[in-house]
Amino acid sequence: MAFSSCFCHSQVSLKIDRSLLTITPSCNIGTDRRCTFSLKGLASSQIASSVFTLGTVAVLPFYTLMVLAPNAELTKKSMESSIPYVVLGLLYAYLLYLSWTPDTMRMMFASKYWLPELPGIAKMFSNEMTLASAWIHLLAVDLFAARQVFHDGLENRVETRHSVSLCLLFCPIGIVAHVITKALTKSAGNAGHGI
Repeated sequence: MAFSSCFCHSQVSLKIDRSLLTITPSCNIGTDRRCTFSLKGLASSQIASSVFTLGTVAVLPFYTLMVLAPNAELTKKSMESSIPYVVLGLLYAYLLYLSWTPDTMRMMFASKYWLPELPGIAKMFSNEMTLASAWIHLLAVDLFAARQVFHDGLENRVETRHSVSLCLLFCPIGIVAHVITKALTKSAGNAGHGI
């Protein structure tokens, strides 16, 4: 099992306190520093890692279909389905539930104007569970945007393979690529009709 480490370069000893179910590594570097990790935290890390991988793998077949077989009936039916969004939404809600703490709102809206501030968001995302939930959130939004690009491309007879591919990891760039491709295709179509 992996532990969060307490960056010690000299003596490290582990002490298990059975009554609190915590593992306490003692670190001696001139002064005694103690770091406490709960066993629940270890399970949370494994959950976050598993859901992160599951979510990532779950969206890949949809992107593969849109890129390799955009005109196939299977692709069109898959892109009509709400199932991937429901699954990703449930995974997101589960991770959000596990990552929520009493300090979450305070970290998100640290300013006196109740606006998010970067240091608070950075601190919040230092938690693996929160980071995994944000990844699932991005996967759902990126897939939704890719689906919109895909449908728009079919409707307007515009190539979308490159735009859909970009939506996987660089969603805003994929959307911009689609807008540019659509404009160029329309421009080329108008120039062809003018001849």
